[in-house]
This record gives sequence, C-alpha cells and structure tokens, in this order.
Amino acid sequence: MNIQWKKLVPCLLFPLAVGGLAGFLTRSSMSLFDAVQKPPLSPPGWLFPVVWTILYLLMGFASYLVLVSEKPGQTAWKLYVIQLIFNFFWPIFFFNLEQYLLSFVWLLLLWLLILATILWFSRSSKLAGYLLIPYLLWVTFAGYLNLGIYFLNR
Repeated sequence: MNIQWKKLVPCLLFPLAVGGLAGFLTRSSMSLFDAVQKPPLSPPGWLFPVVWTILYLLMGFASYLVLVSEKPGQTAWKLYVIQLIFNFFWPIFFFNLEQYLLSFVWLLLLWLLILATILWFSRSSKLAGYLLIPYLLWVTFAGYLNLGIYFLNR
C-alpha cells in the first residue's frame, strides 16, 4: 500500500482536533469525574485521554482508507462528520453541564451514528470498518459509565 501522506495527515489531525478542542473546553470540569460516585469497573481518569487519542487516530486512519478507496461515498463522509459532532458535544453535556441523562441519550445517538459509519465505511474498505469497532466498544463502555453515574448521583 502506497501511503498518500498529504491525505493521511489531515485525516489523522481532524478527529484529533475535534477531541482536543472538546478536551480543552471541558478541562476545568474534569475534576467533577473524580468527585462523583462511579459504577464498578470505572477506570482511572488518566486512562481516558490515552484511550481517546488512540481511538481518534484509528478514526483518522479509517477515514483515510475510505478517502483513498475507489468508492468513498458521500453518505459515509456525512455520517463520519455527524458522529464526530456528536462526539464533540457529549463531554460538554456530561462534564460542563452535568446533564447525565441527556448525555446518556446523546451517547445512544452517537452509538447509532458510529454503527452506521462502520457499515458505510465497510462498503469502501473492510479495514476502515474494523478500525472503528474499538470506538464503538469504548462508547458502549462509556454508556455504562454514564448511566451508572446518572443513577448513583441523582
């Protein structure tokens, strides 16, 4: 596979920028996560930025594979951008606004958008679809944490 760096680098930077901006906007509210009651299996706070960075890189590489495929498709790109928008707003609803139930519903919608993106990406590149599966699994786990925090902190 011949890597097209002028396409790969922006594909990697786009989701990292979305996540970085969301992290920047919620940085002052992150201490909230330490203060709330959490359900069992809650990981330490330091793990979240590590996992999200890896997931954003996987998203970026998956988008690159779709971009350079012979059939990228507009629907796949629209879903990708929409799910990134949903991804961006979730931590704001959760951390800054402390709207745990709204955040959970938003996360359910994000989960559906990720699933749709996986299906559409897979049409262009099977590997691109597979690369988004860890993202879907992590958002599933985030949903468990989100709902647990909602019920434990009402």
